Amino acid sequence: MSEYKELSLNGLWKNNPALVQLLGLCPLLAVTGSVVNALGLGLATMAVLIGSNIAVSLIRNAVSDAIRLPAFVMIIASFTTGTELLMQAFTYELYQILGIFIPLIVTNCAILGRADAYASKNSLLPSAFDGLMMGLGFMLVLLAIGAIREVLGAGSLFANMDLLFGASASSWELQLFGANYKGFLVAVLPPGAFLVTGLLIAIKNGVDTYIEKRAAANKVLVKGSKRVRTTGNVA
Repeated sequence: MSEYKELSLNGLWKNNPALVQLLGLCPLLAVTGSVVNALGLGLATMAVLIGSNIAVSLIRNAVSDAIRLPAFVMIIASFTTGTELLMQAFTYELYQILGIFIPLIVTNCAILGRADAYASKNSLLPSAFDGLMMGLGFMLVLLAIGAIREVLGAGSLFANMDLLFGASASSWELQLFGANYKGFLVAVLPPGAFLVTGLLIAIKNGVDTYIEKRAAANKVLVKGSKRVRTTGNVA
């Protein structure tokens, strides 16, 4: 149980692929202009992570070191293609919006890194759980960036969710600043993605520093005289 707890902590916080490893920054910065875009890409990336980790774990003892990495890339490409076809079938408009960044999941170093560093050395269930937590950590960062940029840039939240969840989700949109809000243009432009990502990294580093300082402060030294034991003969 402690292994799964450590995997959860690593994927969501300590070793988050977006905030700590700084992997997958290209799609992270390019498509997070809204929550629906971020959620669509996040779910696709998580599906590929889980599937590739499972497949790599299953063949870990049957693949030699000479072809290990090419085999992993082929597995990731296969799951990415499957995910792309599913999005074309069920969320075609969102697929068109995300464009080239769906097939570019193949080049996301976070996926290949987890396949090589963890799934190739561990059994099926821990590898699948590692893919789930790493994918969830990446998706949560995408959602945070997408939500901030959508709120600042358009004054709304959960706009166009029907692209992912169907017509019933069209009523989910929230207008936070009224219909006359002109928007903060830089938030929806590429520089806005850099600024929001940097802000989230700074917040995480600040929280980590606070936790470390608090843990150090709790280590109170015991004051007063100490009892010393002397063994052997004393001349």
